[in-house]
Amino acid sequence: MGERIKQGKIAFLFAGQGAQYPGMGRSLAEHSKAAAAVFEMADSLRPETSRQCFSGTPQELQSTVNTQPCVFTVDLAAAKALEEAGVHPDGAAGFSLGELCALTFSGAVSSEEGFRLVCARGERMQEAAQKHPGAMAAVLKLSPEQVEGICGNFREIWPVNYNCPGQIVVSGNPEEMDAFCAAAGEQGGRAKQLAVGGGFHSPYMAEASREFLAVLQNSSLKLPSIPVYANETARPYEGAPAEAAAAQIARPVRWQETLEQMSRDGFTCFIEVGPGKTLSGFVKRTLPEALSLHVEDWESLCHTLEELKAGNVL
Repeated sequence: MGERIKQGKIAFLFAGQGAQYPGMGRSLAEHSKAAAAVFEMADSLRPETSRQCFSGTPQELQSTVNTQPCVFTVDLAAAKALEEAGVHPDGAAGFSLGELCALTFSGAVSSEEGFRLVCARGERMQEAAQKHPGAMAAVLKLSPEQVEGICGNFREIWPVNYNCPGQIVVSGNPEEMDAFCAAAGEQGGRAKQLAVGGGFHSPYMAEASREFLAVLQNSSLKLPSIPVYANETARPYEGAPAEAAAAQIARPVRWQETLEQMSRDGFTCFIEVGPGKTLSGFVKRTLPEALSLHVEDWESLCHTLEELKAGNVL
């Protein structure tokens, strides 16, 4: 099963923070040698990683310094299990921390260095969140222009995740968030605050972005071997990758635009790798004609392989 599967345009989409749950990745590690090797690598650098993924509490996994290395590990394990089964992507993208995993899988850094980098990223983002406490809310049923207009009426509320048609996440001052949610409701939308540990992808993360850039500039990060689409630009990485990988921490994730650009570039099959099915849902909302699959455990890996064969992708 290790042969390259010839097919047009497959993209791997690497899950981000918020998708984590206790038990994630366990069955992949039990059934896939490639996935097990990823968990062994993570434990060699950070001994608690597998335990936190397999049996950590929701509260433990919600702490950013734990979330990011754990989600990274499950993302990479799922991608490696797919690769082991003969599925090789023609391009990739990752949501927030998933972008760093996409770069790692695509050869921009080694798995070990990518893991060290995601640990550093999580530490700096948690420090920034403690210095500048923030809140986030998901807004449904409003256009980007409507959400941006509402944000303009608040001092420190910003649109930060353009997820899919009809869904945008905002980030900012916790003291203003209730009023923002009420204002969104008055315009016909629905806003719900999220259980997160900070005001991510906003100016509150500027210090973390600067500090992480210094870490990246001292790493061996290079351009990936396949196109990896950047959150900030919705275009493949080019030029100096460290700047883009650091900048996205404090800038919006243009996920809908990324998917639309990937579709224009010929991608027709999108496989989410890592915990949950959030990104698969965004694909279905944004590109209803595309084939949208996910791999987070052994069962979903087997199902995805069956679907690829049924669709003549394998």
